[in-house]
Amino acid sequence: MKVELLFITPEPEKMIEAAGRTSYLSFNKQGKDTEKAFIRMLIKRGHLSVLEHAYATFRISGISRAFTHQLVRHRLCSFTQQSQRYVDESNFNYIEPLSIKNRPEAHSAFIDFMEKARKAYQELQKLGIKKEDARFVLPNATESQIVVTANLREWRHIIELRSEPGAQWEIREAAIEILKILKKHAPTIFEDLELDEEKTA
Repeated sequence: MKVELLFITPEPEKMIEAAGRTSYLSFNKQGKDTEKAFIRMLIKRGHLSVLEHAYATFRISGISRAFTHQLVRHRLCSFTQQSQRYVDESNFNYIEPLSIKNRPEAHSAFIDFMEKARKAYQELQKLGIKKEDARFVLPNATESQIVVTANLREWRHIIELRSEPGAQWEIREAAIEILKILKKHAPTIFEDLELDEEKTA
């Protein structure tokens, strides 16, 4: 899996302070590093709508379609995903869970099914079936990539939900990587979200 930050609102915390002070008409209180205390106050009061003024865009690659099916359920995001309608998946790569890979019999069954799916897809193409219909035999394990944009309030929500120990392992790994990146670019906004990669369900 690879998580790349493609864009983030320049100086996102300053932007949020500038927007948020409109609510209080307290522009005269802006100064060096004042955004930090201001953002902490917003989060403490639950005034999270102000965080929606800043955005971040990520490209997530080396992930499964099972992962993207979960991610696109976050309806306040914008998504652009690798298309199975236009991309030839004759030699698709796939993501194998460690729970399967580490068990020889399970691994063998998994690999066997992936190869059957690949052959079925190729056979359908030979029969003149278009990619948009041949893709119906592709499994959830098929590797994909997706670009997702969300405001920082929504990223907080996604991270809180998807980094929990009970979250599915693949999306949890992505949420943790996204949090690491956002802590560098907007540290005050995400400082209260814990980063514990060791916890599991």
